[in-house]
Amino acid sequence: MTQPLLQAADLRGATHLGTDAVAGLASLVEAMHARIDTLPRIPGLDGTAMADERTCGDTGLVYTTVRGVTHLAEGTVDALLGWLAPALAAADPHQPPRPEREAILAALNGVLGDHLATTDNPLAITMQFRHSGRPLPLERHALRSLLGGTTPKLMVLLHGLCMNDLQWHRARHDHGEALARELGYTPVYLHYNSGLSVSTNGRILAQLMEGLYSAWPVPVERLVMLGHNMGGLVARSALHHGAQMQRGGLRWPGRVSDLVCLGTPHQGAPLERAGHGLDLLLGTAPYAAPLARLGKLRSAGINDLRLGNILKGPAGDAGTHRADRVNLPDSAHCFAIAACLGPSSASMKARLLGDGLVPVASALGQHDDPELSLGFAPQRQAVVHGTGHLDLLTSTEVHGLLRQWLS
Repeated sequence: MTQPLLQAADLRGATHLGTDAVAGLASLVEAMHARIDTLPRIPGLDGTAMADERTCGDTGLVYTTVRGVTHLAEGTVDALLGWLAPALAAADPHQPPRPEREAILAALNGVLGDHLATTDNPLAITMQFRHSGRPLPLERHALRSLLGGTTPKLMVLLHGLCMNDLQWHRARHDHGEALARELGYTPVYLHYNSGLSVSTNGRILAQLMEGLYSAWPVPVERLVMLGHNMGGLVARSALHHGAQMQRGGLRWPGRVSDLVCLGTPHQGAPLERAGHGLDLLLGTAPYAAPLARLGKLRSAGINDLRLGNILKGPAGDAGTHRADRVNLPDSAHCFAIAACLGPSSASMKARLLGDGLVPVASALGQHDDPELSLGFAPQRQAVVHGTGHLDLLTSTEVHGLLRQWLS
């Protein structure tokens, strides 16, 4: 038995976004639901639209009813959803989460995550470590049992904007699982609300990492942080905040041996300013495509991604200015991998387009002003060609570099 696609808390969380937006949000969720339940079709191939954005049967009745009560107070909507709850499936804690629902929630959090968190919305993702989509309690026996054994080589993988931990597994490949088989690492996957500011996620992660380090069943000999897209910024932010907190007793920052960033916009992602990057990331799951309707909204996380911020900017700047530069951590070997869509990054066009979201120079931490460059050592940076931003997760060339650097 698999997990249900739609849970009662999902629609309740949607209504908490505001009664004025209930109808639009219900239609938005229904459109994503319909896309998942409909077999994929190629637009225009048969002269039809992409997919019907209306559901039918009992599910359709739920959405129709929600749209019909937009004039009611939010408390009344909650009461109605409580009445309709038996028609909605409940989550089974013994079953792994459905990737479709996880992708939708991750995309929604990427776009509106700061608002969801501020309003205590049940749709907001709470940061936690997971394995195969299941939460990992930070307790020695539980970690050993749920991970099937642990090794002294711990690897923490951090996903990017609008994505989740399950999406490290792509095209039958997962860098974490592959390095576990080949080099003996134990991978642990971070799941977080990518709509929060990078600095906020960094501070939360700094404390969470200490819990993981303290509960690890065997002494940690090598601690690697591997971040894709925003994940690299969150890792850098956590290391910075963790170093500041070391006087308060945090031990893990000084034990990080390696930091690897895949397609991380250290100097910002200018293409995101036009919304192209958000469309690209939402395209990781076709059933999340309706969220493009929210494309004009910009969460704190999105603003940080396009600017490369890992610290909170000046009060009231809403992410419009770059915060202070933060150096790479001195205690870790720091690596950067950039991707380029073309066969060569020699041309100006290729370098600016980069992997379709992040320019090559930004992914390598380079800046026209030497004072702002991060200074990745030449032997610890690389550019892979003919590769898009999401292809960094499946590239055999990238995997070869990781195996070489982390062996």
